[in-house]
Amino acid sequence: MSTEETKRTDLSITATNKEEATQTFKATEKHVKIIGRTYYYNDVLWLALSGGGVEFSFIGKKAEVTIKGDSVALSDNNQARIGIYVNGKRVIDDMVNKTLKTYTLFESESEQDVTVRIIKLSEAAMSTIGIHGITVDSKEGIKPTPDNVHKIEFVGDSITCGYGVDGENEQHSFSTSTEDVTKTYAYKTVQELQADYSMVSYSGYGIISGFTHNDQKLTSQLLPDYYEKVGKSDGKFDGVLEPQSVSWDFNKFIPDLIVINLGTNDDSYTKDDADKQAEYAEQYIEFLKMVRRNNANATILCTLGIMGDRLYPFLEQAVNDYTKETGDANLAAMKFDVQLTANGYGADWHPSIATHSKAAEKLIPQIKGLMKWE
Repeated sequence: MSTEETKRTDLSITATNKEEATQTFKATEKHVKIIGRTYYYNDVLWLALSGGGVEFSFIGKKAEVTIKGDSVALSDNNQARIGIYVNGKRVIDDMVNKTLKTYTLFESESEQDVTVRIIKLSEAAMSTIGIHGITVDSKEGIKPTPDNVHKIEFVGDSITCGYGVDGENEQHSFSTSTEDVTKTYAYKTVQELQADYSMVSYSGYGIISGFTHNDQKLTSQLLPDYYEKVGKSDGKFDGVLEPQSVSWDFNKFIPDLIVINLGTNDDSYTKDDADKQAEYAEQYIEFLKMVRRNNANATILCTLGIMGDRLYPFLEQAVNDYTKETGDANLAAMKFDVQLTANGYGADWHPSIATHSKAAEKLIPQIKGLMKWE
């Protein structure tokens, strides 16, 4: 092997012979399938948003991944939670509490056909992580898994993040350690539909107001402000770069369908005030224009209701008025059933796993009908 080959930034051969090779790869599109909005910075693939990650396959005997934490990793709170899957089974579930952490994902005495998925389970707002390198004992190295036929983007709030889904009950408060996007209605939906996905979700965020306790509009937590960004986080990529300073390239993931689930936090501000509810509808239309501007051909499905449906009529009004104003009829609205006490609650009265499952059961046939997917 030439000296130049060993210096390639995305691959290094650390041991070779005719029988086997231990190779370390960077998480680039050449080697892994990218999941969600990510950003490659200083030779590391950075993940902020819930559900972001990579997937790859290889034939070999061993696999390790080194994860890089941001500055939040060294604090006591809000560390990122990651899940790592081997052949569909979660083998690592951990809080990233170091600046560099290496996990052995798979080890076998004989060569096996292995598929690995690495997912950020917690949300963007608190912390970020990077995939520093992937090392495998494999002659052929790693390769991206194939794309699925369908692509869906989910835009939402804490419900889509999986806030508190692993909390014991409603009396528990927020922690990134009890967030798990893979247990949400959104992830369950893409799994059932065998679709690729991207998720843009932030707990407490809304269209005109974030969640508020005092009737005052909270304008620091508006999702439209960050929809066109790679993410928004207190954590910085490599301790330097704020995700919200990086514009998202919408050509990197072109969804067939965009599911929007926003309004639960706005309702804490609008309550039964007709003027505030009308403002929600008006600004929802403006957000639809932004979404359409960046996704010319996607069908848009606007949803609401899991944690309350008081604003749903105004969402429906926004969808109808948007179509009248623009002539764009490639969208629809759907009301989720409000969660039931019988199905339990996660932290801070957020949906339980059972509620998320029921929401997915309602959403999946709606999508199949809307998109004419079998």
